[in-house]
Amino acid sequence: MDSKECADLHISETERFISEAKRKLQEGDLRQASEKIWGAMALAVKAHALKKHGRRLTSHRELWEYKEKIVSELGEWFRVAWQLASNMHVNFYEGWARTEDVRLALKEAEKSVTEIKRRIMRI
Repeated sequence: MDSKECADLHISETERFISEAKRKLQEGDLRQASEKIWGAMALAVKAHALKKHGRRLTSHRELWEYKEKIVSELGEWFRVAWQLASNMHVNFYEGWARTEDVRLALKEAEKSVTEIKRRIMRI
């Protein structure tokens, strides 16, 4: 699979993760909703890197470094969305987030995924 096909697959998975996060949030399973939010954001960043630069990101460090390119492209709001998603990754393990926290992170992740998809699907 070439990098553009892989990016398209990542984007379709982000949509599935967002849907699952919504379902898990409705069920009250905040940990699973949180991890789906993180997964959607991580895959969206990976898709962006693949589609725009042909670059495969393979570590959390690379994700964090690359997200700066997206912040430059989309604006500071994406940095906040990324930090919220990162908090959700931690919440999966620690379980401290409240429903409102997860709901906000989901809203921002969905906005981020939609905007990244809009920008890279033209490529």
